[in-house]
Amino acid sequence: MDQHELSAIPREARAFQGSRAGVVTRVAAATIDGTIIFGALIGLYLGYAGLLFLVDPRTFTFPDPNILRSVLLGGFLMGFYTTVTWAISGRTYGNLLLGLRVTGSRGGDVGWLRALLRAAFYVGFPIGLMWVAIDRRNRSVQDLVLATTVVYDWQPRSHRYRPEP
Repeated sequence: MDQHELSAIPREARAFQGSRAGVVTRVAAATIDGTIIFGALIGLYLGYAGLLFLVDPRTFTFPDPNILRSVLLGGFLMGFYTTVTWAISGRTYGNLLLGLRVTGSRGGDVGWLRALLRAAFYVGFPIGLMWVAIDRRNRSVQDLVLATTVVYDWQPRSHRYRPEP
């Protein structure tokens, strides 16, 4: 990395650039992403209610939100969101805010298939993220199974960071 690229990184963060992210940062990023998906669910619900109101305003009542349907839709949205963002840039909005990037275990991009599989693990087995707290190399169950890693990366474009062994 040249001096110009290094100067774009906050001074306090330079020592961490390219190293594996810990559980606290990853949970914080996941919380931000979960909040985004929750907001999208509320927006979809209000949009649906608004459509029902437009169709028949005289008998309008707010639709009863079915919890199972909401959880399934939220899981689908989270899976779609993480697949697309990890495949395109290696980072969700939560990752971007916290300076994280999902990479292959050798530092390259994860690609569409691995992003999809990682998203399925992420949504279907979220407790797997907690393995980061136990693993000496800060890997989640998803990382172990799919040969991915999450590194600190404040660069706007993808760089090939080889995670520390």
